[in-house]
Amino acid sequence: MPSVVDPALARRIKLVGLDVDGVLTDGGIYLGDVAGARMEFKRYSVQDGLGIELMRHVGLKVVIVTGRVSESVRLRGQELHLDDVAQDALARKLPALRSVLDRHGVTADETAFVGDDIPDLPILRDVALPVAVGNAVAEVREVCSLQLEQHGGRGAVREFAELLLRARGEWQRALDIYLAARASVTLEAMR
Repeated sequence: MPSVVDPALARRIKLVGLDVDGVLTDGGIYLGDVAGARMEFKRYSVQDGLGIELMRHVGLKVVIVTGRVSESVRLRGQELHLDDVAQDALARKLPALRSVLDRHGVTADETAFVGDDIPDLPILRDVALPVAVGNAVAEVREVCSLQLEQHGGRGAVREFAELLLRARGEWQRALDIYLAARASVTLEAMR
């Protein structure tokens, strides 16, 4: 399985879609009850969040397409300033992605998607760059042209971001934009 992205394909990508459970998280879900209110928690990787930010710095659209509905996902999407978040409780992911693509004027041929499990197969078979995280099931690995080493929730999205941006020749530019934004704080603003 290749661990690099073809530069011509990488430059064609305009939108990156991400699954949540098993990709942005380790797939675990914490469910509980607080004073009669259902609570759901997920653990997200900060490194993945940085990878997403770096992709967005060079103009890539980044979206979530998930087969569950969760306030946690809405909040994470908002925190990362994602371009779209599609949550479908019936896991109709391909129609959800197609709606996202229509809203953003992007085609499947200009799209990468990172997945891990059987509900992701329709999307992975449809996009230009199907990507499997390290913990992906065999059926997903079989259809993906890129297999990541890192597992979901453990830096897989960050690994993908670096591979994609390096193949596009934009890795250093993304870093420069990120670092310049953090270096612009003056001592006066810190007081």
